[in-house]
Amino acid sequence: MNYSQKPLAERIRPQTLDDLIGQEHLVGQEGVLRKAIKAGRIPSMILWGPPGVGKTTIANIIANSINAPFFTLSAISSGVKEVREVIQKAKFQSNTILFIDEIHRFNKSQQDALLGAVEKGDITLIGATTENPSFEVNAALLSRTQVYTLKALAKEDLHRLITNALEKDEFLKQKEVKLKETEALFNISGGDARKLLNLLDLVVENIQGNTVEITNDVVKEIA
Repeated sequence: MNYSQKPLAERIRPQTLDDLIGQEHLVGQEGVLRKAIKAGRIPSMILWGPPGVGKTTIANIIANSINAPFFTLSAISSGVKEVREVIQKAKFQSNTILFIDEIHRFNKSQQDALLGAVEKGDITLIGATTENPSFEVNAALLSRTQVYTLKALAKEDLHRLITNALEKDEFLKQKEVKLKETEALFNISGGDARKLLNLLDLVVENIQGNTVEITNDVVKEIA
């Protein structure tokens, strides 16, 4: 995919903890995940939080920071076969990280397929879920992982995301974007950073001319 065709959220996805907006309790200077990355000792974990708050981004940053082999599976489209294939590859690569998005969608037998590899340290599991893992992840797997709760992004975080995008994205910078109002952007995206950024991109793309004034009415008309 051409860079310009990627969604804005993907174009400016943070590559380091310092670039990440929000989740200070986990990745701030005293955050438990920052300390784990610095020490190079990453536990298997479940990242629990609402959509678009940084679960996938944190998993990618962890893998990049420790230069580890990184595999991604979606529980929607993957099963025991795909899990076992990654585990087999991990036997020949040290510090392998397996990221499973929407891990709550795995049934018990699929989750059980992870147990041995996680317990032996053959893989470091990072699972992402929007559902309470106490109810959706089986007890055996929970006992082998740490659960970290991600918080919904505050309005100041969302505003920083927009400002950051306007300053850094090469395509948005081609226009003079004036952010007059933000309520519609925030309300329609519902606190989901991915949805917010892609909505911003859509609005800017759909306004003709080099000067773009973003107002609540403009956003509502385009969204």
